[in-house]
Amino acid sequence: MKYTTETIPSALKPGDYFMMGDEASAEGAVAAGCRFFAGYPITPTSELMVHIVKRFEEVGGKFIQMEDEIGSVGAMVGASWAGGKVMTATSGPGLSLMMENIGYAAMTETPMVIVDIQRAGPSTGQATRPGSGDILQVKYGSHGDYEIIALSPWSVQEMYDLTIEAFNLAEAYRAPVFLLADEGVGHLRENFTVKGEVEVYHRPKAKGLPPFDTGDEDMIPPMPAFGEGEKLLITGSTHDEWGYRKTQVSAVHDRLVKRLVNKIRVNAGKIHRWEAHFIEDIEYLVVAYGISARAALKTVMDLRKEGIKIGLWRPITIWPFPEEALKEAAEGVKAVIVPEMNHGQLVREVERHLSVPVHPIAQVDGEIMRPETIDIRYLILDI
Repeated sequence: MKYTTETIPSALKPGDYFMMGDEASAEGAVAAGCRFFAGYPITPTSELMVHIVKRFEEVGGKFIQMEDEIGSVGAMVGASWAGGKVMTATSGPGLSLMMENIGYAAMTETPMVIVDIQRAGPSTGQATRPGSGDILQVKYGSHGDYEIIALSPWSVQEMYDLTIEAFNLAEAYRAPVFLLADEGVGHLRENFTVKGEVEVYHRPKAKGLPPFDTGDEDMIPPMPAFGEGEKLLITGSTHDEWGYRKTQVSAVHDRLVKRLVNKIRVNAGKIHRWEAHFIEDIEYLVVAYGISARAALKTVMDLRKEGIKIGLWRPITIWPFPEEALKEAAEGVKAVIVPEMNHGQLVREVERHLSVPVHPIAQVDGEIMRPETIDIRYLILDI
């Protein structure tokens, strides 16, 4: 079942704007057609919520502050099935509370966007300090087998652009989509450009077809809304193609779970986004994302001036991970370096797909990673 597209005028006048990353993400949501936000204040994402409240007053959106993050995702499920494009924003501790209902959203194939501005953890950690410790949690945080999509911005421009992309992917694949940023990008202030038009996706619709299965190759069933004349049953329990609970039927559960997983995996090539810098002649490759990738690019540029053949590969799509693009970028290199503001999370995915030495650079002190932290000259001497 194919989603539909529409080109609409931008919600902002085209031109250059100077904003915080959190604010730019709110603008991207409004541009993508989001008109429902349920959330709970938490550092370092509160600025996003404050900004979207102001914008909703101008564009007619509905905002509700929930009693907690559990209720926020529950409210989004309801609003999405009422036909809305929905969003929330949080950080690590709030994300932990959301996980049960994120699993419910995955099971009910409910489009939604969750902005996670990561901070130093675990637990309450350092509320105002940066981190990248939620990489594995967004993929594996809720129990059972399912797939999500997660995008990693490294600039205020991408906070805007990738928020729009996140809504489009949520609509296209009927799945929770994460904008997986960090405090460094969320609180960064810099210019970004708004174009005159925005391409938006709308979830597939069809009359009289089952909303929880399809014979189409893309495995995305149509999604009617309540009030459109369809009989809808929305349950987190094992269900057949019409939503009826079939908790004791093994074949139904097998078919359902495999489709929840494969509708992302089969379409991964269409979802993947990445960026490469200076990889034409490399002997060494840095794999970095988020604010750390900005530091990594500076390091790469400095080392190349010294004659060291090194490049940067940045996954924009963290999940599903673009492994084939990584393999191509790393072909023939002597070693790969993975700097992260955690104790080594995405490095495990890099190691899984490559046969060359992979060196993690872990930073968990609640500070922004700096270019000198990624200086690999000492690694080159050891290789």
